[in-house]
Order: sequence, then C-alpha cells, then structure tokens
Amino acid sequence: MGTKELRKREIWQVDSGVKAGVAEKNFYEIFLKEFEGSDFRIRSKPKEFKNIYSKIQLSEKVLASIYNPDETWKHGILPDYAIDNIKTKKTLYVEIKRQDGWVEGKHRKVGRGNAHERSCKFFTPGLLKILRERGKLGDDVLPFWVVFQGDIARDPKRVREITCWYAEKSNHFFLWSNPADNKSLIDHFNDKLKPLLI
Repeated sequence: MGTKELRKREIWQVDSGVKAGVAEKNFYEIFLKEFEGSDFRIRSKPKEFKNIYSKIQLSEKVLASIYNPDETWKHGILPDYAIDNIKTKKTLYVEIKRQDGWVEGKHRKVGRGNAHERSCKFFTPGLLKILRERGKLGDDVLPFWVVFQGDIARDPKRVREITCWYAEKSNHFFLWSNPADNKSLIDHFNDKLKPLLI
C-alpha cells in the first residue's frame, strides 16, 4: 500500500472512530436514563477482563518457543459496557459495533469493514467461559449483547452474516439502524435480555 493510500486509510479510521464513539455515547445515555431508580445499572468500559490474557498459563514447551519479556504487562479485553442487576449480581456485557455498509446510493465496497467479524471473539470457548463465570448467567446463555449501529444494520451482506452466526441466539444481537429510535432498542433489551438478569 502506498503513502497516498495509507493517508486515506488513516483519515477513514479517525472518522470511523469518531462515529463509533458517538454511537457508544448515545447507547450509554439511553440506558443510564432507562435504569434510573431501578436495580439495574450500566457501566462504561468494565475493567474486570483487562488482564485476562496475560494470566493465561502456558505449557513449558510453548513458553520455550515464544518471547517471554521480563517486564510486567497487561493484556485483555474491555467490553464497551456492562449491564448489572445489582440485586441478583448478574451481568450482561455489551459491545457496540458501528460500521458503514452497502445501502441505497452507496457502492458495495463501502461495507467492506470487519467490525462485525471482530465481535465474534465473544463466541470463542475461552472467552465464553470467562464471561459466563463473571456474569453468572448460566452455561446455556450467551453472556453478551452486540448492538450493530450505522449502515451495517441494513447492509444485505452483513445482516445475513450476522444472522447466520447468531442462529438461534438472535436475541443477543440488535440491528440499530435508526439511532433516533430509542424505543426499539429498549424494547429489545426489556423483552429479550432483561429476563436473563433477573
């Protein structure tokens, strides 16, 4: 990739990050208001997993074959939010994935981002186990909710991929195509996810 292309990519990443930040802030404010006076709370950037990877024990054979720095370092994940039931001590972790997409008037290549693919880390056996233990939701429940926001929520390719990946666990994603529509977002949580926290 040449210098010109790299500059364009940097501009695209900054713009994408700003839009994602706005989507996350909107989500947080909606649920902060929704949970006023209830047993529920929303936490931004929950820190309980910020060091999970660096604590993974490796075999002597693996350790002998990789770089092992002397310094102490942290490596983990920071979900965008945690929704806690203060009374039951149950927690659901939330990711907001905002991405442009292939919709009316745009070229198909506009939807080539991979925000939805990055959210799939939560499906991995190791992270599922860690999130379930901390969230206390049980082994048959996905301990996370991914909210897809922006054009990705209407992109015919990405919506089909997401629908396939979640299959019968479709309650655990939401296509928030209209950020002005707070009601459908809150209704989805109240109808499909809130009961898991009670």
